[in-house]
Amino acid sequence: MDTEDLLAGLDPEQREVALATRGPVCVLAGAGTGKTRAITHRIAYAVATGVVNPAHVLAVTFTVRAAGELRGRLRGLGGGAEAVRASTFHSAALRQLTYFWPRVIGGRPPKLIESKLPLLRETARDMRLRLDGPALADAVTEIEWAKVCQVHPGSYAPSALSAGRAPSAGVEDVARLYQAYEQLRRERQLIDFESVLELTAAILCTEPAMAREVHAAFRHFTVDEFQDVNPLQKLLLDAWLGGRDDLCVVGDPQQTIYSFTGATPSYLREFAADYPGATVLRLVRDYRSTPQVVAVANRLGSARGGPGEQGGSLVAQRPPGPEPSLSRYADEEAEAAAVAAQAAALIGRGVPPREIAILVRINAQTERFEQALAAAKVRFAVRGGERFYERPEVRQALVLLRGAARAESDGADEALVPGDLPAAVRHVLASAGLSVDPPVAPGAARDRWESLAALAALAQDAAAARPQTSLADFAAELGRRAETGHAPVADAVTLATMHAAKGLEWDAVLLPGLAEGIMPIVHARTPAAVEEERRLLYVAVTRARQHLHLSWAAARAPGGEQVRQRSRFVGGLLPGSAASPAPPAARDTAAEARR
Repeated sequence: MDTEDLLAGLDPEQREVALATRGPVCVLAGAGTGKTRAITHRIAYAVATGVVNPAHVLAVTFTVRAAGELRGRLRGLGGGAEAVRASTFHSAALRQLTYFWPRVIGGRPPKLIESKLPLLRETARDMRLRLDGPALADAVTEIEWAKVCQVHPGSYAPSALSAGRAPSAGVEDVARLYQAYEQLRRERQLIDFESVLELTAAILCTEPAMAREVHAAFRHFTVDEFQDVNPLQKLLLDAWLGGRDDLCVVGDPQQTIYSFTGATPSYLREFAADYPGATVLRLVRDYRSTPQVVAVANRLGSARGGPGEQGGSLVAQRPPGPEPSLSRYADEEAEAAAVAAQAAALIGRGVPPREIAILVRINAQTERFEQALAAAKVRFAVRGGERFYERPEVRQALVLLRGAARAESDGADEALVPGDLPAAVRHVLASAGLSVDPPVAPGAARDRWESLAALAALAQDAAAARPQTSLADFAAELGRRAETGHAPVADAVTLATMHAAKGLEWDAVLLPGLAEGIMPIVHARTPAAVEEERRLLYVAVTRARQHLHLSWAAARAPGGEQVRQRSRFVGGLLPGSAASPAPPAARDTAAEARR
């Protein structure tokens, strides 16, 4: 693309972002406004016009999938933009730590642990603390919060109490666990993900020669989802910058939903104060959702200064669609059955199953919807489980496909049909267990078949998009997807938590469980915690493109006392829905959530 082509497909606000080629720049981007498009075109335009050298640009985000999307977009724009390094904070830091460790510390770098649970379980056993799985998982969350907030073991208890944190094991026992975990980790020369950021920042802050190398390598920075930055990531970013200001940040304060992990939108909100003279731009044209869905989002956000933080409400760009609905059910069982029936009806009206999502507040809510969907004979997939490319059958399939690609190039496998990618992939996967029909009974065999069928469907899509795709091309593409965590989308209704839905979108979104004690969650007792719950619902609402259905149940079980109240956030969201009454006291809310 030439420079004018890079700008041609952008709206006026996105164009402003692309033209702001030198930092400091702050882009306040509402949901569905095309922020990824804007920032990738900004980088590509800066490269194409010679403002920046692509080898000196570092674009960072929070997930492997998001980093992979950035790389894919930049590769598609070409013109040198494909040479830009797009990475997660942790991946960029680990690369630097591994490089500098032998020179600064000496010897081989410590081993990275993927999970704290095994070490923490051992620590708890040595301390004779009897903690079950949920309590240990809770302790992991607390230790990670403490480490990203730079709270050391000796300061954890008072800091946790001050922050209103209440781990199930108690702050004193978690403090002891934290101290023992850190000691055992160091003794065994292990590092966790927080240590990677901390040690990299420490090297850059204390070793001028190493800092000069990084500063020479990276001179222009872009940070996506800046509202989710935590203090430790900000410390590392400042070390990378080294006092320079060629920084572009992109985010939306209204989508801050990870405060419990230490993330804070304050860095985004205060960017202009931290960088006087910064260019502040706003994206408000929503290309994702219909005017009806956008109206719900705007009402929800503006109730506590939401889209107003971005300088105005979202402006829908799509044609009108169906009106969102709000339903009350007698109990959770009736609600689950009705939601499953809604999903089936949407499928019957032509909405693909993979374009439907049921989003709940917590994982514990998914079980009843799984049962209801199964009873309604609606295929579904629970999002947030094991990573697709880490499944044994998928890893085996990748090995088989690479081997078959080599055999095809050598002409060694006569069963492979040149030019028929789907047939070739099905032939290869048959040896791994892919049959024409799926196993009838649910379980491991059915799960294995579903994984292999998803790979076969990807081959079908690849051949449709590019008929000349070879088996070698397909195997290489799967390798790239495995690196970026880009799993295939099953042709099934998605069942996920609202947190797991961040960054995704569907044609139809069903939001059940909107009762006090669930939304906001019962333990959201401070004004700040309640506002985070409101933002979480805002994120869930803005996942919908066309269809949006909200619901709540007045009782937990059939025949139970119908004393629950609908969520305080729901009142006034839809035409004809009156404002919700004042919420009950915290202890009453907790009791109602159990009924």
